[in-house]
Amino acid sequence: MRKSRFNASQRQAILDSYLKGNKTVEALCEEHQISPATFYKWKNEVETDKNEDKRRLKELELENLRLKKMYAEALLKQEVLSDAVDILKKMKAQRKRRT
Repeated sequence: MRKSRFNASQRQAILDSYLKGNKTVEALCEEHQISPATFYKWKNEVETDKNEDKRRLKELELENLRLKKMYAEALLKQEVLSDAVDILKKMKAQRKRRT
């Protein structure tokens, strides 16, 4: 992922100048050479961070996704091991029949 040219304090300064009503979104975007989509994305991130419930929900969704991936990997490992045990049992049974 590409690193932003703006740090958090610079982003906040740009958003604050908009919120104070000094400049329009178009003027700010042109001045700082950012797209309006980027500006609104920053604005949404700040609002989400301010709203504790939304921030916590976002964290929980990320944690849920991580746990689902872990569970899927564990199931795959279990399935592979189960297949290996079945193969070993068949091989053992064949060896018994031969002797």
